[in-house]
Amino acid sequence: MSHDAMSQGTREGRSASHGGGRKRGGPRKRRRGLKITLSILLVLLLAGGGTAYWLYSRLDGNIQGVNIDRALGEDRPEKLPTSGQNLLVLGSDSRAGAENKELGGGGDVSGARSDTAMVVHIPEGRSKAVAVSIPRDTLVTRPECTKADGSTVPSANRVMFNSVYSQVGPACVVKTVEKMSEVRIDHYLEINFAGFKDLVDAIGGVTIDVPQDIHDKSSGLDLTKGTHRLDGTESLAYVRTRHGVGDGSDLGRIGLQQQFLLALLSEVKSQDLLGSPTKSYKIASSATKSLTTDEELASLKSLAEFGRSMNGVDPGTMETIMLPVAYDKQDRNRVVAAQPQADDLWKAIREDATIPESAKKSPATGG
Repeated sequence: MSHDAMSQGTREGRSASHGGGRKRGGPRKRRRGLKITLSILLVLLLAGGGTAYWLYSRLDGNIQGVNIDRALGEDRPEKLPTSGQNLLVLGSDSRAGAENKELGGGGDVSGARSDTAMVVHIPEGRSKAVAVSIPRDTLVTRPECTKADGSTVPSANRVMFNSVYSQVGPACVVKTVEKMSEVRIDHYLEINFAGFKDLVDAIGGVTIDVPQDIHDKSSGLDLTKGTHRLDGTESLAYVRTRHGVGDGSDLGRIGLQQQFLLALLSEVKSQDLLGSPTKSYKIASSATKSLTTDEELASLKSLAEFGRSMNGVDPGTMETIMLPVAYDKQDRNRVVAAQPQADDLWKAIREDATIPESAKKSPATGG
């Protein structure tokens, strides 16, 4: 994504379904998926009875849950047998809380928006994945939605995608994505500014190959072309910079965000977490404090099981695509889904099929 930053996230209550080795001599790849789970368990075992329960409860209690299914009801795309798993991953730019306000650039900014949005598609078998970035400046039709307080917000046309979060809440973001794509979203994950920074710092930074000199006064980012090891604050500026790349729009930074996502996943996967229980707990703590998920994932056990199930997904083979968009004819500062490319992209994801090369090309490039 301690959860003041998630102004729209609500804890609806945990469902009853959120309850509670490794082959010797197997290759290193087979061990990776168990690292986080085993590291957490090791911390708990070393801590001992009462303390172990306290540590588990503290991590488990950090995670905020949003009951997406109850908010969306039955008016949703069909879950197809071949559709794999689809996650909506949001980075929230909430300014709530002193640390988030400072990291967001300060100023009197109310509410929150989805600063970064990706639909991550994991096919059956989970050996590869596709991440589709939705530009925050995309004009969309927001469907009728129900807010957390039970009130209804009517549908609206030509709404900026990143405003849906602040106007109605996370469940409506899921519904908006489902309506525009006809892709059933299985899980929702959100991380806030401060949590993103703390997570990167907890793993010791992320190495990035910066494609060009970036000097962005707005984000404070000042990097030369080449390889850099970024700490949490620098990483946040890197994924948020827009004035230092391309035409200054959201489109220019999407490539940086996708590059950073892959580097972050690779860094986490390469960490020797079993060799450092203290570091494992620090990473788990920073991640869970900043995280909002759907209710099905809103427990330490559920998250660990889901992470273990994706062990076969190699970040090095993940494909990153920007939703094909074109500049809006009425406002060149906004974009709209380009057709037929966008429909072809979503159709391939729904059917777990190969994405056509034509569906990966966007008329609006941000260059």
